[in-house]
Amino acid sequence: MESGGSRAGQSGIAIQFCLLALAWGASFLFIKIGLDGLSPAQVVWARMVFGALALGAIMLIARRPVPRDAALWGHLTVVTILLCVVPFLLFSWAEQHISSSLASIYNATTPLTTMAFAAVVLSTERITRDRGTGLVLGFAGVLLIIGPWSIAGEHNLLAQLACLGATTCYGLAFTYLRKFVSPRGVPAVTVAFIQVSAGAAIMVLATPLLAGSPMTLTWPVVSSMIALGAVSTGLAYIMNTNIVAAWGAANAAAVTYVTPIVGVVLGIIVLDEPLSWNQPVGAVLVIAGILTAHGRLTQLSARMKQPESTRTGR
Repeated sequence: MESGGSRAGQSGIAIQFCLLALAWGASFLFIKIGLDGLSPAQVVWARMVFGALALGAIMLIARRPVPRDAALWGHLTVVTILLCVVPFLLFSWAEQHISSSLASIYNATTPLTTMAFAAVVLSTERITRDRGTGLVLGFAGVLLIIGPWSIAGEHNLLAQLACLGATTCYGLAFTYLRKFVSPRGVPAVTVAFIQVSAGAAIMVLATPLLAGSPMTLTWPVVSSMIALGAVSTGLAYIMNTNIVAAWGAANAAAVTYVTPIVGVVLGIIVLDEPLSWNQPVGAVLVIAGILTAHGRLTQLSARMKQPESTRTGR
């Protein structure tokens, strides 16, 4: 029997899981609102700076030291360009032309792009039958989401391709992290602080180039940028770290299945965004591809074939 403390701890992790899904799913809504008064690059500037401030405060409170390893900082600067600066710019630019709902659906392809790069770069993650089937299903889902028959205008297509470009950057960044950063054993919170701070430094250095763009700093714009940076970028890293530590990486990755639902629901309810049939159906195919690639459907099928007494433990 679980102790009361253990049950409370698991409940706390479950709450963090739900909050993480909300934070990451809402990030596309925050971007859309921010674009009402800022340029795409200014949105990224705010996201990185507020995210760095939030993580910096957490580092100070936890009294975590900042590593002085120049090689680590170099690797994480590469990571921040691939995992933060470039994809954040692509998503922000894309949301000028497509809905936040659609952008959140495309974000769900990240595990598939990660798997594709990992298969090429990491010897321990070769393409198996399940992974190959999952990639094919995911690719079919992407084609369905794009809906070539219903694309209205060049910018719509380019915006969707920009979202795919962003998740491709994510996939490359996660693979780079596994190969060059994970073996160093640096705590995840410290890694997050360095990479977000490096990204913030890049955007601050670009301030003279961004200052010329007009800004309309309404209350919704400012509050959405604070939430995007401090919550969806800063605190979200901490919650994700806690979930991985408690549940393991595979179970923590299940948040990927929930964030598109949050993004779509918020886009429809808050922004009254339209949703065509092919987008959620394509998203289901993408998620089915992720589950297949990770062997979840094979495990479920094998479990269902077991005698009932074995499945129930009787």
